[in-house]
Formats: sequence, C-alpha cells, structure tokens
Amino acid sequence: MTETRGATPTIPQVALIGLFVTALATAQLTAAKILAFDLPFALPIAGPELVLPGAALAYALTFLASDCYAELYGRRAAAVVVNVAFAMNFVVLLLVWSTILAPASEASPVDPGEFAAVLGPAANVVIGSLLAYVVSQNWDVWLFHEIRDRTGPELLWLRNLASTATSQAIDTVLFVSVAFFLAPTLLGIEGALPLAAIPALIVGQYLLKLAIAVLDTPVVYLVVGLVRSRAA
Repeated sequence: MTETRGATPTIPQVALIGLFVTALATAQLTAAKILAFDLPFALPIAGPELVLPGAALAYALTFLASDCYAELYGRRAAAVVVNVAFAMNFVVLLLVWSTILAPASEASPVDPGEFAAVLGPAANVVIGSLLAYVVSQNWDVWLFHEIRDRTGPELLWLRNLASTATSQAIDTVLFVSVAFFLAPTLLGIEGALPLAAIPALIVGQYLLKLAIAVLDTPVVYLVVGLVRSRAA
C-alpha cells in the first residue's frame, strides 16, 4: 500500500495512531518508577537482576505501531505521526500539571500531595524522555525506509528488526543517561542515580526492548498482512 493524500482515514490507520499515542502517554506517566526483576542467572553488567524504568514496555509498543504505520502508509505519514505525537507530549504534561495545581476537594479520596508525587513528571524524566523520543523515533522512521529503499519491499523482518533495535538502543542510552544522571546532576535536582548504576539500567531496559523487537516481528507481519488483505 502506498501513501495516499486526502483520503478518509481507515480503521487500521486510526487504530495504529491510537496505539502509538496511548503507549507514548502511558510511558510518559510511568517513566519515573524503577522496576526490578530477578533473573535465574547473572548477566554481564546487569547482574542477577533486570532493572529498568517502568516506561520500557509501553514505550516499546510505540515502535511496533510506528513500524506498522511506516510500512503501510509511507515515510512522510509516519514522520508526521511521530512529530505530532511529540507535540502531544506537551499537552499531556500541561493537563497533568493543571490537574495537580487545581484546588482539591476535601472529599477527594486521593491526597493532593500523593497525587502530585505519583503523577507529577519530574524535570529530569521529562527532559530525558522528550530528547530520547524525538531522536530515536525519527531515526526509526528514517532507517526503516532507508532499508526498504535499498532492499525492496520483501524484507520486512530486516527493516523492522534493524530500525527498532538501533532506535531502541539510542532511546535507552539517551533516556537513562539524561533522566537519571545528566539532567539531575547538571540542574541540581533530585532523581540522580549513582553513575555506577547507569550501565545496569541501560542494559536492563535495552534487553527487554530488544526481546520485544524480536517478538513483535511476527505481529508486524500479521498486522500488515491483515490490513493489505482487507484493502485488496
């Protein structure tokens, strides 16, 4: 399927955009929590525990959605979705902060302080996530179509794996380094982790994202095949 202009959006098109934006907003709101999973064996750098930000799973889904969208609707359409969604990050932040700053009713079941502590995005996480997003997602769309242009339309698995694996690496290094070390250190705010903890966090997050990139390849084939068969 080639990119079309002026056409009425289809259900798959809207669904993929919806999945992308939903996963992105969820990642923005869950990034501050650090998760830890025990492993049956020790990994180099990461050790016997897989440590990663809470946004890792949600954010990995954005690459599944963007690769499906890029394959079906073209480079320009995918780039528009990525960059419009980047702007929507600021809408999410504005809505969250406006709710935090609004006066709370005495009948509110949630304490305003707890609400702000859980949902209030820390400056370091915002800076790290926005920088990592705009760089890695645009790289993903660019590399996906560079591979397609050079190899033809057949090797979907190659462009999906290569674009997702490299863009996830870029995203992981930028986000973890900026959000949990550089930004809080340079700005003098809370949230900095010891420098020695950063490599393990990067490895833990990337291993999960890489596994999802491998596992989502059949899903990309399934989605693309279903959409094209319905359009035929």
